[in-house]
Amino acid sequence: MGVMLILAAALPAAGALAVWRLRRRPYAHWIGAGAAALAFAAVAMLPVGRGSGAWLVADGELTGAWWHQVSIEWAPSLHLEFSLAVDGVSWTLALLTALLGVLCCVHNAVGAEQRAADLLGADRAASAPLQVPAGSFETGGPSPAARRVRGVPADGASGSASGSLQEPPGSFETGGPFPAAAPVHGVPSGAGGGEPEGDRWQSPILTALLLAVQAASTLVFLTDNLVLFFIAFEAVLLPMWAIIHRYGDPAARRRAAAKFALFTVAGSLLMATGLFIAIADTGTADLGAILLHGGVGDDRSLLVFALLALGFAVKAPLWPFHSWLPDAHTAAPTVGSVLLAGVLLKLGTYGLIRVAGGLAPDGAADAAPVLAALAALGILVAGLVCLRLPEIKRLIAYSSVGHMGFVVLAFAAGTEAGVRAALFGNLAHGLVTPLLFFLAGALKARTHTGSLGALGGLRLAAPALAGLLGFAALASLGLPGLAGFWGEAFTVYAAAERGGAWLGLAAAAAFGAFLAAAYLLRMLRRVSHGPVAPAVYGIGDVSAAEAAVWAPLVAGTLLLGLVPGPLLALFSEGLL
Repeated sequence: MGVMLILAAALPAAGALAVWRLRRRPYAHWIGAGAAALAFAAVAMLPVGRGSGAWLVADGELTGAWWHQVSIEWAPSLHLEFSLAVDGVSWTLALLTALLGVLCCVHNAVGAEQRAADLLGADRAASAPLQVPAGSFETGGPSPAARRVRGVPADGASGSASGSLQEPPGSFETGGPFPAAAPVHGVPSGAGGGEPEGDRWQSPILTALLLAVQAASTLVFLTDNLVLFFIAFEAVLLPMWAIIHRYGDPAARRRAAAKFALFTVAGSLLMATGLFIAIADTGTADLGAILLHGGVGDDRSLLVFALLALGFAVKAPLWPFHSWLPDAHTAAPTVGSVLLAGVLLKLGTYGLIRVAGGLAPDGAADAAPVLAALAALGILVAGLVCLRLPEIKRLIAYSSVGHMGFVVLAFAAGTEAGVRAALFGNLAHGLVTPLLFFLAGALKARTHTGSLGALGGLRLAAPALAGLLGFAALASLGLPGLAGFWGEAFTVYAAAERGGAWLGLAAAAAFGAFLAAAYLLRMLRRVSHGPVAPAVYGIGDVSAAEAAVWAPLVAGTLLLGLVPGPLLALFSEGLL
């Protein structure tokens, strides 16, 4: 299985290079989708033979095991090895990354085909012979009926420029297999809608950048070497910055990309300092070995944890280090928002739980009250802000701050139940919130707006789309039976179990869950109910291609909600 470990990260990287090299070919998008699918297959095979993994023993007790491990010497003097390992914790996140990579690449591929078909149809329509309405020569102009059809007032008070056919909003999106990816001809889809202008978002280069993010993120989750971990963690920055800066909303993309880069670099400097102090203290960059021996020395534990926690808190993001996230989500294209929520935020929480908590467990215990207080404040602040936000993507982005607050609070509780709640909630968020962003992107591509005040009546105009939006919102607010419930419920339990001041933190988290229900139900009331708004009139419902892309996220949300036991069992095999 060592080969599969290497392929899991190498295939997306190779796919990115291939797509870039063949970017002018019409099938370039599908090459990227194929590479992502092969990477998903490689990751999915990693549990095979996991019972043969070597268990790690500390103080006479079994502490966990890597399922598989492979190590290739690279630069020993720098403590750098190409060392990969996988267990239940890292495999679930690598699988989530691979799944979202496939879905984003397929989304782009089908969208590009739909756009090409639309442009071909427009060219044919433009070259068709002009049909002169009956009565034009007799009356000196079009008949009143012809004028009405062509959008010209019957009284003749119109110039020639206004004689084009007037279509209801969304009419051009309704005919193809992928409505979300088909903007009205000649209209920049970023105009008031948050999607990038023109056809840039359908460029194969965007698919190549998505694959680069997938490759680097997979390497973060699977590496066992702290130096390689840092390199891979930083390698995510450039392609994600390019996705926002080049393919985001023209009105906000440059500022959002700059803010994303600034916050990420600042956090990375702190993280790098903590990692290198840990390597110097232990004499090794082998994560498994450091975990086995209890982390760094007591005298440096709090310092190392503080540096690492601050670095990872930016990426998570933990309040008050979150301000880059709403701007990045609002400006990013749909697939960029999906990867931000489903993958990049997981880099921060994974690093906090496994790397910071593992390298400095004593420091984590000392800092737990501060970490928990920040998490609880983040849950409350995010909920209150979301109650006032008027834009759908920004609302979903801020909701992530609250959800990640639950993850951090559960981790800070420091109990077995808390750590499992953190890992479960982390993965559930990676399914539910990307689904919300896919749905928000589809809605904005159809209506060219994300303003809650301009939407309404979606359940009448597009009932399937409204139903899916309702499903995702209910999962996000933690409805029992869906994936979002277990992580939040056990976070409250884990905090309350600590007693004392932690009871107040548990109460704050519970109230935050109530706020989540309030702002998500408010969103559904504004978008799905009431009379059909002009922006929603005539839009297309869910297409077969969209349903195929979103179905795995829907199925995963249901599966984790109804059968959480197998996932919790995987976490128990993890090395923490």
